[in-house]
Formats: sequence, structure tokens, C-alpha cells
Amino acid sequence: MNRYSIFTLARNALGGHRGWQAAWRSPEPKRRYDVVIVGGGGHGLATAYYLAREHGITNVAVLEKGWIGGGNTGRNTTIVRSNYLWDEATHLYEKSLKLWEGLSQELNYNVMFSQRGVLNLGHTLQDMRDIERRVNANRLNGVDGEVLTTVQVKAMVPIINDSAHARYPILGASLQRRGGTARHDAVAWGFARGADSRGVDIIQNCEVTGIRRDGGRVTGVDTSRGFIEADRVGVVAAGHCGVLASMAGIRLPIESHPLQALVSEPIKPVLDTVVMSNAVHGYISQADKGDLVIGAGIDAYVGYGQRGSFSTIEGTLAAIVELFPTFSRVRMNRQWAGIVDVSPDACPIIGLTPVKGLYFNCGWGTGGFKATPGSGWVFAHTIARGVPHELNASFSLERFATGRLIDEHGAAAVAH
Repeated sequence: MNRYSIFTLARNALGGHRGWQAAWRSPEPKRRYDVVIVGGGGHGLATAYYLAREHGITNVAVLEKGWIGGGNTGRNTTIVRSNYLWDEATHLYEKSLKLWEGLSQELNYNVMFSQRGVLNLGHTLQDMRDIERRVNANRLNGVDGEVLTTVQVKAMVPIINDSAHARYPILGASLQRRGGTARHDAVAWGFARGADSRGVDIIQNCEVTGIRRDGGRVTGVDTSRGFIEADRVGVVAAGHCGVLASMAGIRLPIESHPLQALVSEPIKPVLDTVVMSNAVHGYISQADKGDLVIGAGIDAYVGYGQRGSFSTIEGTLAAIVELFPTFSRVRMNRQWAGIVDVSPDACPIIGLTPVKGLYFNCGWGTGGFKATPGSGWVFAHTIARGVPHELNASFSLERFATGRLIDEHGAAAVAH
């Protein structure tokens, strides 16, 4: 960076960045909107964007109780993949992956989508049988997938511990080459700018405190900034949808759990793919700036804390060090937790509710980030037309009464 650039950067920082063009407006909420989206994370912003772009509905407000991208969107580990087991889940996540592949061009904003590949390790014979089953199912659905041997895994990730005497011996892995990572906050900012440019109002620091209904129909939402009237309300507030649903007299079959992650100090590039281990509930990738991004499974208890339990992190790091002994001396810089809502079948709820005009998009568990564009695309269709798209028709609330569950516990595992 030259001397002029440093001076310019310092001058603008000290001056509060006055004169810089805002990426999106900060309007006062109007009294009435055609559609209100509750939740200003990636899914909510994508919904608003596609409502405007695909359906021409622009009188839309996105309400966020904090700041844009300050919830789970900014607290996840950014893995993107579509190699799920069952047809319904695979088609939905594959739609999302295809949108990811053109998202930077679509939004004219670099979301830093990097198709570096995603490896799912197998440590037992049963792991490998499950991997082969899932890869075969993926191929039948037109989704890329490969089964790798131990030798092929070692060739792809030279620093991994492939000893037959390791605590978690590596018998092979699945590989989705089109999978990878993206920049979480850039996704939120890109969708926010795109929605704003099409007339959507993005209203931060506006907490929803109640959902009003007249009989069987929604009429609007009470907020910390007053009542906002709307005939259609879409709720997509990860981790807190159960609380919001109760405001409308609805009980959702979801539980909220902390999900932990942490990042290390920056080190030289040593890992150019994503490595996941379902058996140990751990996964790891290396960010562009050098830090190792490590994640765990959900904490076993129900709660809304954003710190999580030390025992979960301790177990995950022990497993990561077994897989990558060379990381044993790397220091961790920070740790955090997001709040995820988990459904009984490890799949989302996207669709209508018993209250007319009220729609919910929740229950993504630990797999929400990868679905961001696809989730917004189908949810916008559902809100705009009042009926689900065929891609999310199977993810209705009614499946928990009919028994037509989509059990992705095995294929999702840690589900990132």
C-alpha cells in the first residue's frame, strides 16, 4: 500500500467515512408494506431480493433487530455443498449451489465463492458404505460426487494423518469438487445492496415484538419502532423462529441450540480444500488470509447463548489434532457460537402456516448458510404466489403430522 493510499484510508476513517456512498439506504419504516420479511440475515435478504427481481414485488421491508448480517450469517463457517442423500434435499441444495456459481455476477458483488472441493471422511466400514450410498444417490440426481481411497485423500491433503494406527483411521472419503466456501458477510452485503437497488426497505435496529392477526389472517407486526401493517409476513430468523411463531399462536417442532466455531492465528497456506469428519463432528478449512476455520457439532443442550460449552470445543480440537498433528501448536484466536434451530428430521420448514399470509422459513439446523440463495429463491416464490415451489413443497409444516419426513441425519451429520 503506497503512502497516498494510507493517508486516504486514515483520513476517511478519522472523518467517519462521510461522503462515501452507502451500500443501501437506512429509511424510516413506512406504515404499510405488501410484504414484511422478519430477519435481516442472508436468507431474509435473499428472499427480499428475489421477491423484487423474480416477482416484481418491491414494496417490501426487511426488519432486522440488530445489524445486517449480525446473526448467524456472520457467525458460521461458510461451507457450501449440495451432496445430501434424499431427492428432496438434494434438489433444493443443488438449486442453491447453481445459484452460488453465478451469484457474484448476478449481484455484481464479489461473494468470494471458492469451489475448492469438500471432503467427507470415512473412518469405519459403515462410514464408507454410507459414503458410497450417498455418492451413488447424488449421481442419480445429477450431482457431482466421487469416492476416494485413503491414498487419494492423502494425495489431495498431504498433511492429513493417514496412519492405520490413528485414533480415527481414514478409510476413504467422498468428494464434491463443486463445493467450497464463500465469504459470509459479503453474501449479506451483496443481497442487501441488490434488494435496496430494487426498492426494498432494509430497516435495522427494528425488533419484532409481536405478530398481529385478525382471526385466521395476519395483519402485520409490532416492532420496537411501531406497528407495521402487512398482508404477508415471512419469518426467517434463524434460531429464534420458535419464539416468533409463538407470538402468532403457533408451535413449531424445532429446538434452538448453540453451534460453536473458532478460528486460529494466520499461518501459511497448507490446506486448499474443506475437510469434514462426520464421526468426530469436526470440520476445517483455511481462509484466504491464512486462519484455520474450525467448527463443531451443536451443543447438546437447548439455549440461546452465543458462547457455547468448553467441552464441545475441547472434543472437536482433540479430534482435529488427531487428523492434523501439525496443527497442534497453532493458537486459536477467537471462539463463538451461533444459534441454530433444529427440526426432528434435520431438514428445514419452508412454507405456509395455519395463519393466512404468514410464512416461515426455519429449521435449517447447521446447514443454513449453504442454502442461502436457494432458500431465498423458493421462499420468495412461496410468498409471492401463496403456494410452495415444487422444490420446497416437501418441506411443509404438515409433514410432521403426515409422517412424510425427510431424514437427513445420516447424510447431514454435522450438516455444514
